[in-house]
Amino acid sequence: MSTGVRQLSTTEGFLCGGLAACIAVTVSNPAEVAKTRLQLQGELVKGGGLKVYNNAFDAMIKTWRNEGIRGMQRGLGVAYAYQIPLNGSRLSFYEPFRRTINRAFGWSATDQIPITSLVAGAASGAVGAIIGNPLFLIKARMQAYSPTLPIGTQRHYKNSFNALATIWRTEGIRGYFRGMDAAILRTAMGSSVQLPTYNWTKNQLVGHAILPGDSVWTFLASSSVSGVCVCLVMQPADTALTRMYNQPTTKLPDGRVVGALYKSPIDCLWKTVKAEGVLGWYKGSLAHFLRITPHTIITLTMNDVIRNLYKDLAWGRSYV
Repeated sequence: MSTGVRQLSTTEGFLCGGLAACIAVTVSNPAEVAKTRLQLQGELVKGGGLKVYNNAFDAMIKTWRNEGIRGMQRGLGVAYAYQIPLNGSRLSFYEPFRRTINRAFGWSATDQIPITSLVAGAASGAVGAIIGNPLFLIKARMQAYSPTLPIGTQRHYKNSFNALATIWRTEGIRGYFRGMDAAILRTAMGSSVQLPTYNWTKNQLVGHAILPGDSVWTFLASSSVSGVCVCLVMQPADTALTRMYNQPTTKLPDGRVVGALYKSPIDCLWKTVKAEGVLGWYKGSLAHFLRITPHTIITLTMNDVIRNLYKDLAWGRSYV
C-alpha cells in the first residue's frame, strides 16, 4: 500500500477531462447558439439596431421553431472535437503547472496558493485555446449561421470537414488561427478562475465539514460557484472572440486575408464600446450564464466522477 495518493498521468487526466467536457457540451450547446447570435446582433450599430432576438429565451424559442433540434445543436459535432483539446488540456495540465510553479518558488506542491493557482489556470487554458482554435472558429461560424433569421456574417458550412476545406481555400492556413489572440485572452481569463474557485469552494466545504469530499453535492456546489465566477470574468473577452471569429474578411494587395472589422480583441472591445456602449460587451450575458454555469457544473462534476471511476476500474480500491 502506497504512502501517498497515486496521481493520474497527464494523458489519463487529459482523456478524463475531455470526456467530461463532451458530456457537458451536449447540454450547454443550445444556450451557446443563442449566446453567439445575441453577441452578433446589432454589431457596431449605434443604439443596437433592429432586434431579431429579444433575449436568451426568445433566441432559443425562435431557433427551435424555425430550425428545430438541428438549429438548437448547430455546431455540436465540432464542439465535441473542440472540447477534448480545450478541457482536456485545461483539466489535465492545471495540477502539473500549479505544482511546478509552487516548487519553482520553494513552496509545497500541495499548497493551494491563490496566485500560483491563477497563473496555472490561465496557462493551462491558453494551451487549450491554442490547440483548439481552428475548431472553435468553425463552431462559432456554424452557430452564427441561420437560414431563416440571419445575424452577422453568414457562412454556410455543410460540416466540419467542409469548413476546414473552405477556410483553407479562401483564407489559407492563417485562417485557421484567426482570432487566436482573442481565444487565448478569453480562455485564460476563464481558466484563471474556473479551477481555483472550484478547488477553493470544495476545500472550504470539506474543511469545515459542511459536505464530505466524495459527495456529488460537494462537486455540484463547487461547480456552481465556479460557473458564476467564470461568467463574470470572461464575458467581454467572449463577445470579442465571437465577433473576431465571425467578422467578414478582406484580401489585401499583398495577398493576405485579414479581418475587415477588427485588428485585435482590444480593437474589437474599443470599437464595440464606442458604437454600442459598455453594455455591448455584455450582449448575450444571460445566454452565456445559461451556457457556462451548467457546462462548468457538469464538466467539473463529471471530471471528478470519471476520474474516481477510472481509478476504481484501473487500480482497484487500493489506489490510495
